[in-house]
Amino acid sequence: MQITAVTALFADLPEGELRAWIARGWIRPEPAAQEAVEAPAREIQDWEFEEIDIARVRLVYDLRRAMEVQEDTVPLVLSLLDQVYALRAELRSVLRAIDAQPAPVRESLRALLRRG
Repeated sequence: MQITAVTALFADLPEGELRAWIARGWIRPEPAAQEAVEAPAREIQDWEFEEIDIARVRLVYDLRRAMEVQEDTVPLVLSLLDQVYALRAELRSVLRAIDAQPAPVRESLRALLRRG
């Protein structure tokens, strides 16, 4: 999805503001195929937004509009949220590793975890 299509999804999100979010690294879409080859990052005019990028735009949009998070606080909030999602992914990996163990090992681990 192109940048103009993304801004059309949000009633009051000007393209310039979305470009500023990209420049700050809050949103990280891929450059359009042609631009990726020909232009340095600071000069890219066209971006390709995937679903994850649009979700991130929605998050930043809500932080700025609905929650009125100040511009200088947004990087901190995004960093903390990124850490939470990374931790969730790591915990899912641990759970898969535990599930792959023989039953006695799983039970032993569960007993240890219950004790805290």
